[in-house]
Amino acid sequence: MGNELIRELKHKIFKRLNISDVHPDELDDDRPLTGDEFDIDSIDILEILVMIDDDYGVRIENREEGIEAFASFRALADYIETHRSRE
Repeated sequence: MGNELIRELKHKIFKRLNISDVHPDELDDDRPLTGDEFDIDSIDILEILVMIDDDYGVRIENREEGIEAFASFRALADYIETHRSRE
């Protein structure tokens, strides 16, 4: 399910943040979610955190987990898969 979840996350994040500069499928799965030309700020991160909680029932509880999870689209998908299975 990994690649399917990565693609799903890209599309949901782009829709939630109203990013239309590039198509989500064009981005590398290992691309960082922050610190790039999409100018994702702390409010956007909160939007993504709410989406992850609402859609997948997974909470990122602290900064360290957030840094790990937001390292890339692949890392976020891995984080969700790992923590969703614990529920």
